[in-house]
Amino acid sequence: LGVRGAWAVVMGLARLNGLFAAYKPPGLKWLHLRDTVEQQLLKGLNAAEPSVPEQRVRFLLGPMEGNEEELALTATSVPTLTKHRLVCGPAFTSRKIGVGHRLDIQSSGVLVLGVGRGRRLLTDMYDAHLTKDYTVRGLLGKATDDFHEDGRLVEKTTYDHVTREKLDRILAVIQGSHQKALVMYSNLDLQSQEAYEMATRGVIRPMNKSPMLITGIRCLHFAPPEFLLEVQCMHETQQQLRKLVHEIGLELKTTAVCSQVRRTRDGFFTLDDALLRTHWDLHSIQDAIQAAAPRVAAELEKNLKPRLGTQELPSPSPSWNSEGLSSAMGAGSCAGH
Repeated sequence: LGVRGAWAVVMGLARLNGLFAAYKPPGLKWLHLRDTVEQQLLKGLNAAEPSVPEQRVRFLLGPMEGNEEELALTATSVPTLTKHRLVCGPAFTSRKIGVGHRLDIQSSGVLVLGVGRGRRLLTDMYDAHLTKDYTVRGLLGKATDDFHEDGRLVEKTTYDHVTREKLDRILAVIQGSHQKALVMYSNLDLQSQEAYEMATRGVIRPMNKSPMLITGIRCLHFAPPEFLLEVQCMHETQQQLRKLVHEIGLELKTTAVCSQVRRTRDGFFTLDDALLRTHWDLHSIQDAIQAAAPRVAAELEKNLKPRLGTQELPSPSPSWNSEGLSSAMGAGSCAGH
């Protein structure tokens, strides 16, 4: 590359080390999103200022000056094209990108990615056991084989008896049970000063993988047959959230399916940070990484510090075979991210 082009590439690569968030729409696989981002980054890096070809001296046979009938060798400066991008191909052909807590194809929302050295920060995010926020939309009156609205219908029920008050009571029971489980998996002595300080800072977390833990759940909207929940949780999968809707329906003496799972926050990244597909380009991603870097460093330090020197619990054996609300309470769910 020319001097300006080479400098632009060096600066561009330096700004491509860190974390950023993208918005994954429903129907798009996370793997496709990652590959699309990589292609856009490579396109931007390879669009730097074209290289100036090196010059070399060659002796070319041509007519003598003043006597065109005789030939002579003349020293001429010609460009060397052996390193031209049309001969060698693009300078950048791959850029490793890591993906944080994944979203299945039916889900949407915040998806965190790590570029370059930022991939190591994804491991720190896992180790910090940060909570995530979801909005989960449910539909009363029917059940399907996969708990999703588009699944195979297996049952239809009435729901006229369901009220907002009954739903709120069920949600309060779920949250209370999960809060007890959170303390258990945090491996803390509840009488200790450490437990008190961590509780006041809101950083009580499980010390290892655990079943899905719900730290907060409430109803945002109730207009039967539809209802909208806000769920704050960790170690979840989107399928477990769909099953949670199914089990809430059973507790309400009816049935329910999930019509939407949308992640609105992943740790310290929110919807406001998530780049839409039209902004999955080099400069937008560089700016997003740089804007998030101070917050990433501060939040990881705050959330990882309380764990240093604390003994970890053995990972519970994963299962999801409890009936009714027991699995929604975290007593027998699969561990998942």
